[in-house]
Amino acid sequence: MFWADKLLENRKGKEIINDSWTPSGIVHMGSLKGPVIHDVLYKVLKKQGKEVEFMYGFDDADPIDGLPPELVESHSKYLGVPIYIAPSPDGKGSFGDYFSNKMKKLLDELEIEAKLYKTSNFYREGKFNEAIKFVLDHAEEIRKVYEDIYKKEVKKDWYPLQVICPNCGKLGATKITAWDGKEVSFCCEENLVKWAKGCGYCGKISPFDGLGKMPWKVEWAAKWWTFNMTIEGAGKDHASAGGSYDVARKIYRDVFKKEPPLKFAYEHFLSHGKKMSSSKGIGMTGEDLLEVSGPQRTRFLMIKSPPNEAIEFNPYGTDVIPKLFDEYQEYAQHFFEKKQDDYARVFELSQVDSVKMPPKVRFSVLAQWVQMPNMEQKIKEERLEEWAQYARVWVEKYAPESERFTVQKEMPEKAKELSEKQKEYIEKAVEILDGQWQAEELQKELYEIAKNLDLSSGEAFSAVYLSLIGKNHGPKAGALILSLDKDFVKKRFQEVSGLKNDKDPECPEGLIEALNRPEIFTINPKLKEKFPSISVGIAIIKGVRIEKEDKSLEEEKKELLLSLESLTTEELGEYSEIKSYRKLYKEMGVDWHSRRPSPEALLRRIALKKGLYTVNTCVDAYNLVVMKNRVSVGAFDLDKIAFPTVLRFPQEGEEILLLGEHGPTKYKEGEIAYFDKNGGYNIDFNYRDSQRTAVQLDTKNLYINVDGVYDITPDKVEEVLKEACEKIIQYCGGKIELFGVE
Repeated sequence: MFWADKLLENRKGKEIINDSWTPSGIVHMGSLKGPVIHDVLYKVLKKQGKEVEFMYGFDDADPIDGLPPELVESHSKYLGVPIYIAPSPDGKGSFGDYFSNKMKKLLDELEIEAKLYKTSNFYREGKFNEAIKFVLDHAEEIRKVYEDIYKKEVKKDWYPLQVICPNCGKLGATKITAWDGKEVSFCCEENLVKWAKGCGYCGKISPFDGLGKMPWKVEWAAKWWTFNMTIEGAGKDHASAGGSYDVARKIYRDVFKKEPPLKFAYEHFLSHGKKMSSSKGIGMTGEDLLEVSGPQRTRFLMIKSPPNEAIEFNPYGTDVIPKLFDEYQEYAQHFFEKKQDDYARVFELSQVDSVKMPPKVRFSVLAQWVQMPNMEQKIKEERLEEWAQYARVWVEKYAPESERFTVQKEMPEKAKELSEKQKEYIEKAVEILDGQWQAEELQKELYEIAKNLDLSSGEAFSAVYLSLIGKNHGPKAGALILSLDKDFVKKRFQEVSGLKNDKDPECPEGLIEALNRPEIFTINPKLKEKFPSISVGIAIIKGVRIEKEDKSLEEEKKELLLSLESLTTEELGEYSEIKSYRKLYKEMGVDWHSRRPSPEALLRRIALKKGLYTVNTCVDAYNLVVMKNRVSVGAFDLDKIAFPTVLRFPQEGEEILLLGEHGPTKYKEGEIAYFDKNGGYNIDFNYRDSQRTAVQLDTKNLYINVDGVYDITPDKVEEVLKEACEKIIQYCGGKIELFGVE
């Protein structure tokens, strides 16, 4: 059952719903949750035919007790003055009006069907006079409520009221000292609060008709009493145990002798686990949210989860907004298929004006279209102008860098890094460009060309993207090509396919040749006998220059993370390469749950949304190859290796000082490891490496190995070794001196 229907079960009689907000600062998006939730309750009751009223107030009688940074200089002198009296920052109306008008505009866009009021008017029009007299007459009982909840004594001379000082106009600095049934005695104290300075004036004054104001916990109960309000929730900060919501409810029950309104609490929106707050620069404003998502998705976001569930919502540099639109489309499908479920109910109550079928195209695709030339006509034809505008805002202000692209007027530098096979693919693509294509048909034909060349679709389409936009991913290649001038694409593809690639290392092509360099590396015969499928790729690269990080490499890491964002730990365990390593670990007697093969360890971090470490440009470069192929690659400081090296079982008593450890680790019988003349330099085939041979920023020469077993064939080992060498040379330079598979 939808949360609002459940909350309102078995309600009887006339309902008066209330919610309010203090207009003293920017409207952050969390401030919209209260009005939207209360509006949903109002609409549900109204549809049931109940007699119901919804009041939404601006609590502008409060004193100003803090200021946004930009107003500190101009408005500090008004600290302590009622919000409705202090002047507006723009010189038009009051301070309260300035911020209330911004909220009113948002409430209107969200179609909040409430009767709006200013709390200051209730005071000035005398609507609170009876409540003010009541609370002053029952001050002792109200003190007892505070004492019961806060477990500390309240001074006998405390009264639940403050007055506006007739001398300086401040409310926040005054203290009532006596009440005679008609007037209160008061002093405007200099140091009553830290945020406002009183003038020292003392006197007697009537507390009625806007001259006095109740503390807002008392005022909350007074509102319920004055207007017979029956439903009002509160945000988590007010509704926590012993909070202001509890105080107001206890005052209402114990002092006013009335049953409080229907109680419910709603959670905050969080950004990186912290409550959104515009004054602290956390999260986004309500205006910004509506600009990028529109009123329907804003209402949807506020009500799709029960109010008491916190929602993590960080739109900056994430896919939160596209996912919000995707979810909205999913809920819409339930509604239009006439399903009687919560999804349909949420969608229905998210609407403004009238119910509209959302577009079928995904927001992420539309975000690509708005960045492509010559797509405006298609957007108009498919009536996507409204959503296209949201997509433009998202791309401009919130999208990760990896989702932004521009068609490059000149050939991108990254196009020079295409492999020979990718350039052949681009050359073949030129041959079909003169055809009359639809986007999907061209996409299929491009896929077929890749298949005929034995090139993966990822490598093929990244060649198109690198040639046109300088990134290795982008919108559907067929659609991108057709959005551009045909002659421009042909010329660019011809330019790219005609390049000679000076960056490709001279790695062997075709037939695998045995390394056959026993002075460099061998596999121990006993090990080979037990595990005949083991193969190892070996390479030496000299003259590298390793840095802590590289901007382009970091961008490539982000792009890889994006491409793997849907990976789960369950899917990870289904890959044949991961299964092969796990099988070997089991044969070695190693629990792969506690010592995971390196490709699995890296990919598991991504599946668990833990991100990637930055080590250095060498390690980070070959790790990209590891994650892409799920095959282990290791790199060691060549100058720290004492040849020959061997892959073998350890001997009794041998140990290794692993990276990240303070003391040595003893090898166990049956473990497979790499050794040189000075001892082991890794453990468990590809689990971890030694400190002694680790690649550092001052490393100049590299010794590289790639580990194959079972389904990771020698062919695959050679392919990964070649790719690892290419990637290392791309970011670290150097020249291959040795390359082969044992």
